[in-house]
Amino acid sequence: MIMDNPLAHKRIVLGVTGGIAAYKALDLISMLKKDDAIVKVILTENAAEFVNPITFEAISGNPVYTTMFSRCDGQWEIDHIALSKWAELIVIVPATANILGKINHGIADDLLSTSIMATKASVIFVPAMNTLMFQNPIVQENIVSLTKKGYIFIPPAQGRLACGDWGEGKLADINDIFIEIKRYFNSKDDLRGLKVVITAGPTREYFDPTRFISNPSTGKMGYAIASAAADRGADVFLVSGPTQLMPPEKAAFYPVETAEQMYKTVLDLFPGCDLLFKAAAVSDYRPAKRSMYKIKKEDACNNIEVVKNPDILKEVGKLKSKQIIIGFAAETNNIEQNAKDKMENKNLDFILANDVNQPRTGFGTDTNQGILYTSKGDAIRIPLLNKKEFAHRLIDEVIKGLIGRSGNTGESD
Repeated sequence: MIMDNPLAHKRIVLGVTGGIAAYKALDLISMLKKDDAIVKVILTENAAEFVNPITFEAISGNPVYTTMFSRCDGQWEIDHIALSKWAELIVIVPATANILGKINHGIADDLLSTSIMATKASVIFVPAMNTLMFQNPIVQENIVSLTKKGYIFIPPAQGRLACGDWGEGKLADINDIFIEIKRYFNSKDDLRGLKVVITAGPTREYFDPTRFISNPSTGKMGYAIASAAADRGADVFLVSGPTQLMPPEKAAFYPVETAEQMYKTVLDLFPGCDLLFKAAAVSDYRPAKRSMYKIKKEDACNNIEVVKNPDILKEVGKLKSKQIIIGFAAETNNIEQNAKDKMENKNLDFILANDVNQPRTGFGTDTNQGILYTSKGDAIRIPLLNKKEFAHRLIDEVIKGLIGRSGNTGESD
């Protein structure tokens, strides 16, 4: 059963480091307070240069902590020990390259770093920095290493940065950060014991060693589903075409390149799975012949002969017994009819349809929206959300549908 207000009376330490996005942490505190969370703020010395500590005290309703020791009621209190024990969750907004490097290498030289080192609570880092700094291999290695150690990351968004550059490194939307914190306290374990196969990304169909047929899929939706399913206790098997994404730490990862490779891998995994989310954008056709050498302009022909790739969804639809299959339909017109036809023709249990012509929807975006159609005839609209939140909402609706199908009238949320 999901609590109506999972943040009520939760003890959250908010660490603010010296980035230009430090002022945005004030909005996050306000949102947390409105949901009755108790927030205490640790400011680094550099953060205090961006926003006056008094402002954080006024918004949080609690003293702001900046030094290792404070005197309270005539007694000394060691703040990093007291705060690390008090916190149920520590969130670092914004998280600079400096704090990531410190924690990954065990450096504890101020109140925030020592509090993180001393706590048994979970820690969420929300990085924000210049694009080139974020993409620096050292920073990326620190993020990967910290993730493996169990620290949680909310990735930055793309956009125009304070320095005038455009790219990855912008602080994630405050509402998205709030949702992730809320989800942390409202975590579910409803997929425990289930084997979930997810396909993601594009496929590549080569006609010579340097050229291929593909599509704009980045894999973000499939990877978000894999991460969400793993968070909810599932045994996750992620079958992915080529992407630039890091697979979830808890997922078994099966990298593939072509549709035929994905077909073989999915069919090998399918008999033992409980749910299949078929989110990959698979090329329908491949060149009939693949040259061993690069085709030169003077040797190129005007037409490329193609043949159909195996239809993975249709094949697993024929083979399914106990499995539940969720398909995806990225459409540009006749959205509902095309999705329903695909669901029926391929024997699916659910299909998520979206209009990729809509802004912030579909390939390459950090957000998604769509309609989930069920084989029972239901149509459930999922609003525009970041893809991790969208993945959880999708899983919620699938589970509701399965409960209804089994005749269980218990509430799932």
